[in-house]
Amino acid sequence: MKKSFVVVLLFTCALMSFGQTKAAAAAKGGTSGAMKGGVGMTWIGDKAYYLVSLAPEIAFGKFGVGLDLNFYVSSTDQSIRWEEMQHARFIRYLRYGNKHDEFYVRVGMLDYAKLGHGFILYNYKNSPSVDNRRIGTELDVDFGKYGVETVYGDVTSAGVLGARGYVRPLQFTPAGSIPIIGNLEIGAVFASDLRKDSRDTKLDTVGGVSKKVDAGAMSVVGLDLGLPLVRSSVFNATYYLDYAKIMNYGHGFATGIEMDASAFGLVNLTAKLERRFGQTAQFTPTYFDAFYELERYQIGQNASKKDTLASKAKALESQTTTSSGYFGSLMVDVLGTIQVEGSYRKIDNDPNSGTLHLGTNTGDKIPLISVSAGYDKLNITNGKDVFTLDERSLLYAEVGYKPYPFMIVSMLYTWTFAPEFNANGNVTGYKPQKRITPKVGFAFPL
Repeated sequence: MKKSFVVVLLFTCALMSFGQTKAAAAAKGGTSGAMKGGVGMTWIGDKAYYLVSLAPEIAFGKFGVGLDLNFYVSSTDQSIRWEEMQHARFIRYLRYGNKHDEFYVRVGMLDYAKLGHGFILYNYKNSPSVDNRRIGTELDVDFGKYGVETVYGDVTSAGVLGARGYVRPLQFTPAGSIPIIGNLEIGAVFASDLRKDSRDTKLDTVGGVSKKVDAGAMSVVGLDLGLPLVRSSVFNATYYLDYAKIMNYGHGFATGIEMDASAFGLVNLTAKLERRFGQTAQFTPTYFDAFYELERYQIGQNASKKDTLASKAKALESQTTTSSGYFGSLMVDVLGTIQVEGSYRKIDNDPNSGTLHLGTNTGDKIPLISVSAGYDKLNITNGKDVFTLDERSLLYAEVGYKPYPFMIVSMLYTWTFAPEFNANGNVTGYKPQKRITPKVGFAFPL
């Protein structure tokens, strides 16, 4: 078992900064970026390490790169802990373009990946822990009349693979110029966890030793339809209808409206309201979500010290009720600087089914203060349960004060998960882990 807890001051310094925002620079084909670094101390298990970190983020036009280099030097023999550099863990991401561009590609950590309207794969995170970081990919190509979106969670081994192909059939005909109906879009989605144990619902015991059954991949297929209702410079609305089927299990439908509005560029709003209906037993919407990599497979022990399995497939197999309900999301952007977003899902007649996502960012244009946070919570029962941190929670929050334009003093709090390992070095599950990191940062324009 590994655990890591940062307990001393982490100093960060910005060595390179440009006066314009990344978005503005990308639009102009310019360059922007920042180089951050720090020193501190970390305890991994019962061993102390000096920490030296570098975290550059640079954009060249539509190209972007983010790295996260962490060198752990033993306090006893000054050896470097090379485990942190395995599997290209130091690469946070490489990207070209942005989601919804005609061409978009990202390689690295996937924070909130999505396919189509998100009925099958939504807010998917491929790295459940900073100690178990994975390299995934997103690739989207829009040719106007048709296109494709893809997600792959782990390029170094089997993982979650998803693809959505879509076509705008009327664009091949003269009817393509008709308002609203001309942009009708039809899509097909396939998503699967290719790991051989993703359908496991039990353990196989051989000679008193528990082993994986390796029941095979868990796959979900779906169809969707999108119809733009309004297209203008200040307001857009799209009606959609989705169907999804978990192979060998249940199926369901969703219908809703996606909207975005702009008030003279001062305030931008994006909203989504969805009704999920026709759900059968053994079906759950957004099977691949922010918690999937944590829930998919965990081995524990019961009171008799016998191995037990908790998996998403097992929970699905034992599900006897339907998952019909509502889903809504909202994002507000003020002056391109302050963003606040949130989403909530609730299943009919299930008081423990609330699922929440919240996020905010004040950017770098507001004087004196800086706030950035993200929060996800599963199985919410009541209002008090919403902000109780436990094994159902993911959180990061950073609050900073800027005494001078070039300095920021902040406190970073993260509630994430650390992997647990068996005697063979394989990950058997995750346990909650919190980190508290005070920081002092500097930024000098060039």
